[in-house]
Amino acid sequence: MSSRISIVGIGAVSPAGWGVQALCEAVRTSAELGHSMLVREALGMTVKTPVLRVPEAGSTIPKFARLRRASAISKFAAAAVAEALPPERLAASLAGEFRIGVITTLMNGCVNYSNRFFGEVLNDPAIASPILFPETVFNAPSSHLSAMIGSTSPNDTLIGDGAEFFTGLELAAEWIERGEVDGCLVIGDEEIDWLSAEALRFYSRDYVPSEGAAALYLEADGSGPQLLRVPDPETFSGNRERIEAAARLRERIGAADDGVTLLVDGRCGLKAHDQPENLAWLDWRGARCSPRRILGESLGAAAAFQCVVAVGALRNGSCARAVVTSVGGNEQAAGALFGL
Repeated sequence: MSSRISIVGIGAVSPAGWGVQALCEAVRTSAELGHSMLVREALGMTVKTPVLRVPEAGSTIPKFARLRRASAISKFAAAAVAEALPPERLAASLAGEFRIGVITTLMNGCVNYSNRFFGEVLNDPAIASPILFPETVFNAPSSHLSAMIGSTSPNDTLIGDGAEFFTGLELAAEWIERGEVDGCLVIGDEEIDWLSAEALRFYSRDYVPSEGAAALYLEADGSGPQLLRVPDPETFSGNRERIEAAARLRERIGAADDGVTLLVDGRCGLKAHDQPENLAWLDWRGARCSPRRILGESLGAAAAFQCVVAVGALRNGSCARAVVTSVGGNEQAAGALFGL
């Protein structure tokens, strides 16, 4: 990156609660978050899946007309953006005086409304509600966000695995450097649905599906920690390649184990999932944390949570640099280096 890209604001909604402070405190203290049970009836059986949900108490969802019928994923994203975007930037964007781009990254998307809409179609197509359909598409959250901040600047939705958020950061930096926007929001978000939650547990019964959203607001030469490096992702197609991709990623990020750098990895506590990062960072002796061990597997939101934890640590002075890595489930290993 040729210019200085700063992380001016961060926001989060997670199973730990509403706001960055709740997220970072849960990770710092290795809190045990309370599970809830996702229950459905199927073929005369009751299927129960333990999940980590965003708590209802303490909601910070902004008051905005388009959010009244929006899905949970859009509401999570809106709350994260409301926390990340400085008030003066929001006011300038609404007045048409400041160009803010919006990039969302996700894997499942608006699955609750998709489930509801197509369920109505199958039951009785004549009465399926057309009001629900706009909320079923992948770019519904990003559309709501641009409308909420009054933005007519570039807006994009990236669909990928759990490491896609870093591609969003890379794209945001490109937009800023090319002068297409004055600032850019990058949001990772997901909501819980029975289909994706149960599918995840086919890989391991120990996975705990979760939900939420996290946002980073970037500007050139702004205040706050910097995005020092976000290399192109290392792609793979099999387990052996996942291990090799994680090793190549470490080399490309170039983080030094110097005692002042924090490693925020994508490990979740499952051997098969964690093996690539365990091997790639085997000799790391510095500070390290694994937010997914606390927050569960939130797919498209997971790496965004990791980045918020990293930037939060830089803000409070607990490290001088922070490296964030994630090996996605079926696509890429990716990461970023942040610093003061």
